[in-house]
Amino acid sequence: MAGLGFIGQVVEGLEPRALRGLIDDAKKALGSGVAVAVTAHDGRASVAVGVTDDLKARISAVELVRAAAAALGGQGGGGRPDLAQAGGPEGARAAEAVAAVRAALEALAVPA
Repeated sequence: MAGLGFIGQVVEGLEPRALRGLIDDAKKALGSGVAVAVTAHDGRASVAVGVTDDLKARISAVELVRAAAAALGGQGGGGRPDLAQAGGPEGARAAEAVAAVRAALEALAVPA
């Protein structure tokens, strides 16, 4: 993951539908890289992962969001190669979901 831009954040109390805009803003700030945001709302967690256009042929947001969902006690997740969303019942594990995405990226060993 060396040289790959990454923004990972846990945002308390954000409505799940607001994650998409947050990810879009993070992708613009990165220029090139991966952004993940997790929010807990009513005890459940929602997560969104975005991959900038230059990387989406090599890195799938859907695969990354599935890793985050597993950390949240969920399964699945979906979207497009550049933006995917999922959720899980364990909102207290939001930071673990961000770490799971980072670990999945490192496992890919994607050159910058």
